[in-house]
Amino acid sequence: HSVVTPPVATPYVSSVTMTDVIRLLHEHDLAAYAALRRESLLESPLAFGASPETDVAAAQIGGNTTIFGAFVGDGLAGAAGLMRGRHAKSAHLVSLWGMYVSPPHRGTGLGRALLDACIAHARTVKGVEAIQLAVTDTAASARRLYERAGFVTWGVQPDALRHGGRSVSEHHMLLRLNPESSENTSV
Repeated sequence: HSVVTPPVATPYVSSVTMTDVIRLLHEHDLAAYAALRRESLLESPLAFGASPETDVAAAQIGGNTTIFGAFVGDGLAGAAGLMRGRHAKSAHLVSLWGMYVSPPHRGTGLGRALLDACIAHARTVKGVEAIQLAVTDTAASARRLYERAGFVTWGVQPDALRHGGRSVSEHHMLLRLNPESSENTSV
């Protein structure tokens, strides 16, 4: 497996270990990403709003979406995406979505490396001042990861997702990328 260098506008390639690599996903990664995305939706149905039957995220490589992949050896073991809205009034925000690390690779630092790649990329995007996300009650370890990275919960939506007769809340979180320059530093 060779490391593909991302475009100049996104100079982020990182190694977690000598064989683990975090990099941007490209069109040639689509099949691996689609398989990992399907795994995430089946393995953790209450962590994502999408379902395998209706998911379109695997087709979102490119455009206003940036997806980072965590490769262990030749395999895609995790992914996380950033999406910037199309509307000028919310152009100062990007949304972190689809964060997932395959169970055998959890606790290895891949999740933090993916998150760090997303944060580093967001800092390079002109006009972006904050990253927003939503994380469900079922993903307590992910929420702790986000908190350790500086994300702050600003609200909780009860009964946000339902699946299999179960309801979960979503914690809405925000990370200000440059709090000193923000007009409103409160969350």
